[in-house]
Amino acid sequence: MEQRSTGLLGAVRIDIARLHATWMELAFPRQLDPGRVVGKWTPETTPQSVAYYLWAAVGVPLVAVGYPLLLFGFAARVYVNRVDSAATRLGVVGVVLLSLVAWGALTVAAWVREFSTGGLIAVGAAGAVATVAAAVAVGASRVGGRGTSVLVAYPAAVTAFLLPPVVAALYSPALADVVFPNTTSLAVWILDGPLAVGGLNELIRARFDLRGTAYVLMWVGISVPVGWLFGLLVALADVIRPKRETGTSARI
Repeated sequence: MEQRSTGLLGAVRIDIARLHATWMELAFPRQLDPGRVVGKWTPETTPQSVAYYLWAAVGVPLVAVGYPLLLFGFAARVYVNRVDSAATRLGVVGVVLLSLVAWGALTVAAWVREFSTGGLIAVGAAGAVATVAAAVAVGASRVGGRGTSVLVAYPAAVTAFLLPPVVAALYSPALADVVFPNTTSLAVWILDGPLAVGGLNELIRARFDLRGTAYVLMWVGISVPVGWLFGLLVALADVIRPKRETGTSARI
């Protein structure tokens, strides 16, 4: 018999309950997926009860903040699965060849349109960066499990997306006029915002000058944590709503 969907509100309740259970699992056993025989762990002593319910209370605001991020993870997982399926069919060699063909065609187009030598180098350099990063991303996702994918594959994939324009801007004055001023504005915002804690921004300003290859290093520094966050959200989506449940009882 066909399994009925729980509906929007039912799916939200299931997701929130599993998200909170995941939080509880960090400190207490058998909270997320308790076995049918032993069941869910419950506190037996007063200190255990105090710790248990205090930990549960702390998790409530975290779940409220984390659920919108979880929804992003659900949406991202759809596109990640599509890309992963295509990459699986192509393999690492296929992805590298496809990237070389695509960027090679762009380089030929730049030559036909009589770009300057710097412009040709810009396209070629961007293609090299994108190809290497894409190969690392696909290779890491094939070699290891979820941990390797989060630590290596996702940052490499984000790097393949963000870094080529920055590398190309090192050789193209037209791109440099767009990329570098915006990168500088972003760097100022990051230093005066998230990195202002404890005077870390002043330390970075004293030791580094944002010019030349420092732009590339900055975007690598952005790509890695963004990739980690992206990977963690997709991994969390897999934990809260396993793929086998997608489209059935927990469907939104």
